[in-house]
Amino acid sequence: MAGRPLIGISTYLEAGARWGVWELEAALLPAGYPRLVQRAGGLAAMLPPDGPEHAAEAVAHLDGLVIAGGPDVDPVHYGAERSPRTGPPAPARDAWELALIDAALAAGIPLLGICRGMQLLNVAVGGTLVQHIDGHAEVVGVFGWHTVKPVPGSLYAGVVPEETSVPTYHHQSVDRLGTGLTATAHAADGTVEAIELSGADWVLGVQWHPEMGEDLRVIRALVEAASA
Repeated sequence: MAGRPLIGISTYLEAGARWGVWELEAALLPAGYPRLVQRAGGLAAMLPPDGPEHAAEAVAHLDGLVIAGGPDVDPVHYGAERSPRTGPPAPARDAWELALIDAALAAGIPLLGICRGMQLLNVAVGGTLVQHIDGHAEVVGVFGWHTVKPVPGSLYAGVVPEETSVPTYHHQSVDRLGTGLTATAHAADGTVEAIELSGADWVLGVQWHPEMGEDLRVIRALVEAASA
């Protein structure tokens, strides 16, 4: 009998994390991410930043991959000058996650990008980002909610066919789509909220944070694809 699929999740690498008596550099991840995978029937494995040359080896052990949310993508990766409103760079994480995305696409394993993960997927295949938008992170440190409308006939619409309210917190968004990508959901203000890669079995990016909600349909679809 086959076991649960192994889903890798990329992590933060942060200085000054605190627990107990310790304050140290730590590879960390909000618990909502592994819990989301577990609730959908997968085994969750954290993938802290490593040398990009090891990404293909890491992906070879996985059945599926989630690129988690986090800091702004360094504009150097899409040929733009840094805006004063763009956050500080995370070079180790950018390099590692871009390599993970490339390896996952090459291996053909199911891939889900969440928030930053969706933006990085777009950048990985030649797209660009808007470095600041208003209205999608109204209160610092507090997730908001807004509706997302799927594009009929898309992978996302096959998973979530109706307009739905989603938890959101971001100040950057997809601008020019990368090669092979299609926008498959939008917010009311036109912001791209989901992207998919044409010709891939299961590659999806969502701009919101499913780990902060109760709707398991997107992550369950990833886990089911990873089980195939």
